[in-house]
Amino acid sequence: MSAEVFILLIVFLGLMVLNVPIAVCIGLATVATIATLGDVPTGYVVAQRLSTGIASFPLLAIPFFVLSGVLMGDGGMARRLMDFASALVGRFPGGLAYVNTVTCMLFGAVSGSAAAAVSSIGGFMIPQMEAKGYTREFAVALTATSATTGLLIPPSNIMIVFAVVSGNVSVAALFLAGVLPGLLVGFSIMAASFVTLRFLRPAHAAAVAAASSASEAVAPALWRSFFGALPSLLLVVIVLGGILGGLFSATEASAIAVAYCLVLAMLLYREIKVAELPAILLRAALTTSVVMLLVGASQAMSWVLAYERVPQMVSAAMIALSDNPLVILLLINVLLLIVGTFMDMTPAVLIFTPIFLPVVTGLGMDPVHFGILMIANLCIGLCTPPVGTCLFVGCSVGKTTIARVVPSAIPFFIAMMIALLAITYLPWLSLALPRLLNLL
Repeated sequence: MSAEVFILLIVFLGLMVLNVPIAVCIGLATVATIATLGDVPTGYVVAQRLSTGIASFPLLAIPFFVLSGVLMGDGGMARRLMDFASALVGRFPGGLAYVNTVTCMLFGAVSGSAAAAVSSIGGFMIPQMEAKGYTREFAVALTATSATTGLLIPPSNIMIVFAVVSGNVSVAALFLAGVLPGLLVGFSIMAASFVTLRFLRPAHAAAVAAASSASEAVAPALWRSFFGALPSLLLVVIVLGGILGGLFSATEASAIAVAYCLVLAMLLYREIKVAELPAILLRAALTTSVVMLLVGASQAMSWVLAYERVPQMVSAAMIALSDNPLVILLLINVLLLIVGTFMDMTPAVLIFTPIFLPVVTGLGMDPVHFGILMIANLCIGLCTPPVGTCLFVGCSVGKTTIARVVPSAIPFFIAMMIALLAITYLPWLSLALPRLLNLL
């Protein structure tokens, strides 16, 4: 390891320990490292990489998708999707747990935000599940883990970020590749709910049965709930259908999504007033600014990593450990799981994609498959302490503590890891749909 890379790591990790915002950690560590290079103009390189890092047409989709997610969260879509999920699975034993997961999958798919899904769905489902006999900690753990499926089921902001960082990956291919893995993770979480409620917590059997019968009594008719949720579900059809049909790009689709959500929230559902729009726009702008600062700072750090040939060193080190692709993929998964426990998803994708992507492509792995693997892996980190965004939001909504929730979340972590192994070693899960439509 060179002295410059050592300085980069020390400054970056030291600032993280001091709880400095991650974008600032990345930026200051990059500035400190470039300053030690001597023959490189620090100010010029940092400014140039910051500006060019966000000067990307695909990145224009992020503010629009963020805004559409906020509009969906405030515009009454969550309740209608919940009614539809209740009609689908609410009648089964333990039905409220399945309703929670399916609703998070549906809402995450149309909003593209895991944190928004936890806040919107959890605010209603966690108290309802607790009232029917489920423990609060189980409800929070289920909601936090289920919400991450929306990052795999398109549209997804993190897929756009990965496509930009990787350089040559199609956003449309990533969107389509995430469908089957997202469904797999969702069904794995539902299976963990079944095992937990049926075998690990027999004392809750009566409460689960009562919740099931109550859900059956109040669940709306399937067709009526379907037509109520249909306008929201059509967003996914419009976005994916338009992109795959060549009608518009992913960036243009994001703007269309905003227009569609405005029509739903203000004209059809009438749950957002004109006076509320400035606050909604401000929230979306703040979220977007954080993401863009991360992208710009991470692109500057990526320049340093490339200048110091870090990807090549990592690749050589991994191949020295083993030339078996299965072992190397397992090592990458372990490293990403560790990274996910202390780093949020966006900076992790921005920093580690340039490092690991050359390694896996050298082994013959498709970049689209690796993108889905990376996102599925880091989704687990959103639910694990100490930096689990979904876990923190869920505990806040459920008014409980992380220490109480984590034991209840262990079965869901195991289910997500099993799904991750399937995504890793069964490439067709990610590549079948893109290949079917000749996107690869």
